[in-house]
Amino acid sequence: MKSPTPFRSPVQFLAFGFGSGLSPRAPGTAGTIMAVPLYFLISDWNLPAYSGFVLVAGLLGIWICGAASRQLEAHDHPGIVWDEFVGYWITMWAMPAEWLWIAAGFVVFRVFDIVKPWPVSVLDRKVKGGLGIMIDDVMAGVMACATLHLAQWLVAT
Repeated sequence: MKSPTPFRSPVQFLAFGFGSGLSPRAPGTAGTIMAVPLYFLISDWNLPAYSGFVLVAGLLGIWICGAASRQLEAHDHPGIVWDEFVGYWITMWAMPAEWLWIAAGFVVFRVFDIVKPWPVSVLDRKVKGGLGIMIDDVMAGVMACATLHLAQWLVAT
């Protein structure tokens, strides 16, 4: 495995979440923290624009994470956190941009991403390359999003 050079490689700069993935402890959590202020930039977009942005970020993420992984000669280097960005943005799909939901989304996404319940764990083990790096966080984001929407529905009733 090669040492990351995110401040010399544009691909690694994105893959390493603008440097947040360089955190010596819990780089995935650091990446998710970095995703929160970026979420604020897109949180007031209409749902089709938000959805389109997240879809493009996810598709680009397959390439970004795959290219960074090849550069580093390591599958899913812990510092690659673009997948956490996209997973968090999926988590927050159609949720209010209020601190309670933002914090709840952060916690629920991190739990699903760290614990990796089925089918997240299967995807994490079986799928390789850039898609493999992205898909478990995408699924964790989908599960976290469903959890938040269920919680929001329960609070409203």
